[in-house]
Amino acid sequence: MKSSAVHRLRLVSGPEGLSFILLLICSVLKRTTSFDAVPVMGMVHGVLFILYVVFLVLAWQQQRWDAKRGTVLLVLSVLPTGGFFAERMLAKEERGETAVPATA
Repeated sequence: MKSSAVHRLRLVSGPEGLSFILLLICSVLKRTTSFDAVPVMGMVHGVLFILYVVFLVLAWQQQRWDAKRGTVLLVLSVLPTGGFFAERMLAKEERGETAVPATA
């Protein structure tokens, strides 16, 4: 099911995950070298994270996801590689490959 809200969330989830990893790397470099890109990467990651949360809320409302799915996507946004997993989940949903639980 193609949804513009889900598509926007998917498009921002990958860069958000990458920016989180780069921010962690910059934090280590700041403490071990004289290289300090944390203010720049912090701003980039902050903007992407806010976009992710806004798009998540919009997609959650539009798709009428249950609390479990929305919470999983929110938790993935705060894990260093979670954005990549979220992107894969959302890509499958866009292609219509989501596993619907079978009713017995």
